[in-house]
Parts: sequence; structure tokens; C-alpha cells
Amino acid sequence: MRVLSRTLPHRLRGLRLLPKRNDLGAHRYAWVMYELSVQGEFCAAHALVIGGAREPLHGHNFRVRACVSARELDADGFVCDFHTVSGALGEILDDLSNRNLQEHDAFRERSPTAENIARHIHAELAARLDDSMRGAAWVSSVSVTEAPGCEATFRVGCPGAGVKGKETGPG
Repeated sequence: MRVLSRTLPHRLRGLRLLPKRNDLGAHRYAWVMYELSVQGEFCAAHALVIGGAREPLHGHNFRVRACVSARELDADGFVCDFHTVSGALGEILDDLSNRNLQEHDAFRERSPTAENIARHIHAELAARLDDSMRGAAWVSSVSVTEAPGCEATFRVGCPGAGVKGKETGPG
């Protein structure tokens, strides 16, 4: 690679400007993952408390995107089966549909904000999929949109990365 040292500040001269390529022709990064996502939707109502004042009860068509990540593909070339993830997500969303979320067990002690809904869906989805993914893949994030342009995401790092016993992110 040719570096035009005349145009770079002195402290940057001699640095590689592009990452090395690996055997697949892709650039090497600190970590590489595959990710798939499935989407779903459910209708529900909530009345949030914001700054001590309760909103009127109102409903949303919540849109949900769940992402599953893996460092490597399985023997068949998949992160995991889309249908398995979609089916599990559908069951979780059915349980939330057409109800006041304050009356759902998951939100008796926690406000049903988009952030907490994403966290709840993540926990439920991870619990349902962990056995089928056998530790090779994990539910990496769940995003909930309650209105166009308003999305909240709950994200976890790669299991086993970083400090032993703590999930810190892809390593």
C-alpha cells in the first residue's frame, strides 16, 4: 500500500490506512459476527408515569425487531433457523397483545416503557431459544418502536467475552 506521506501529519506517517484482509477477502476487525433479525408487531395499551404525572391510557401498534448473533455459522451455514426465532417471538407477542400492559405480570413492578418492553421480550426470547442455539448464537438485541422514529433497544454483548462471569461485548 502506498502512503502519501507529504499529505499526512508527521505523527500519522507510515501507518497503514486500510485494515489487512483475511482469507475471505473481508477486512479484519476487532470482532466479527453474523446477525439475523426477525420482526413482529402487537397492539397494547399503557399509561406511563413521567415526572410524577400519569399519562392517560393509550394504545400503540408496537413494532419489534429481535436480533440473534453468532461468531460463526453452524454446519448448515446459518446463525440459526429464522422460523424458530419467528415462532418464539410470535408466542411472546401474542402474550402481550390486546391488553393493558400495566396488568401484565412482567410490568407489575416495572413501568411498561418501550425500553422495559424490549428488555422483557429479550429475556423471554433468550429463555426460549437458548437450548436450540446450544451456545453458538445468542439473542443480541431487541428493539421496540411505539411510534415512527421512536425506537428503544435492549442489547447484550457476546456471552463469555471479556471478564469471566461478565458479559461485556464482542471480544
